[in-house]
Amino acid sequence: MSKRLNRIEGQVRGIKRMIEEGVYCDDVLNQIASAQSALSGVAKLLLEKHIKFCIKDQLMAGDEEVVFELTKTIARLLNKS
Repeated sequence: MSKRLNRIEGQVRGIKRMIEEGVYCDDVLNQIASAQSALSGVAKLLLEKHIKFCIKDQLMAGDEEVVFELTKTIARLLNKS
């Protein structure tokens, strides 16, 4: 996951540089869409690990409040705009 985040960080730096250099807006917007997609991929991976380990462990320990927390987290991820 660290490699993905490093790549995204580079994309964001590239976007900043494109804006500073006055690159055509459509090209910049395409790069922003690409970075957003990459971030979504990282979020999906992290959510999967969170469910498999953290949520599972908490449920096994009897903490059902974690289900409410998880639904709020998923709602935040789905409502990105």
